[in-house]
Amino acid sequence: MESTIIGEFDTRRNAELAVEHVVQECGVPRSDVFVQPAGRANTAGTRAAGSDVKAAPAPEGREKLEGVIEVTVDFHGDAPEKIADVLKGAGAKTVRTK
Repeated sequence: MESTIIGEFDTRRNAELAVEHVVQECGVPRSDVFVQPAGRANTAGTRAAGSDVKAAPAPEGREKLEGVIEVTVDFHGDAPEKIADVLKGAGAKTVRTK
């Protein structure tokens, strides 16, 4: 069965981690996994990603974090629940199927 599974993440780091887990653990081709902002604005997430914060330069006031990041998986199989569980395990705050 074909479906689209969408996870929303607060950090770019967690979104990218989710992509790796979906590809490696679920066997989804990388070409079927997409990372994009949830809205129209370009975004890096709604909060800093942790370990990269210490090394990042001080913001000049323009680099406000806003908007969530979506990981969209085009799934062609019978167990979309496994992908949803992997997305949640990587830090998705919400997961929905379309």
